[in-house]
Amino acid sequence: MFISPAYAQAAAGGGSGFEALLPLVLIFVVFYFLLIRPQQKKMKSHKEMLGAIRRGDKVVTGGGIIGTVTRVVDDHELSVEISKGVRVKVQRGTISAIIAKTEPAKGAAKGGGGGSKEPNAEGPVTRSGGAASGLKALLGGKDR
Repeated sequence: MFISPAYAQAAAGGGSGFEALLPLVLIFVVFYFLLIRPQQKKMKSHKEMLGAIRRGDKVVTGGGIIGTVTRVVDDHELSVEISKGVRVKVQRGTISAIIAKTEPAKGAAKGGGGGSKEPNAEGPVTRSGGAASGLKALLGGKDR
């Protein structure tokens, strides 16, 4: 009715040490190719992207805030303008994506320096005529 103890022990421990470790090795290989390696590639590309951030790039922070980089303070900190006149300092590591890259300035590549000579997109601002003239310019040239 009962199995003898000697027969039960012989049936349970018949394999070698390598056969016992083979399933664990296979599981580790599958985890490496499906989880670890893709994550390492993603981290490497994100680190390269963070290193390539420069002034004028449009970025998205980890919190979802979209803004334009106005100044690179140091290796760990950026100044980002999120609205006209509203600038915040963010850590470089919190940038999750770059939406638009800026092109290098033509003069900067040759060492010409200086700002652009193009007129303002809103047109020149005149300061003559006092407050009424300034208000008239803000309203689009219309008298109200």
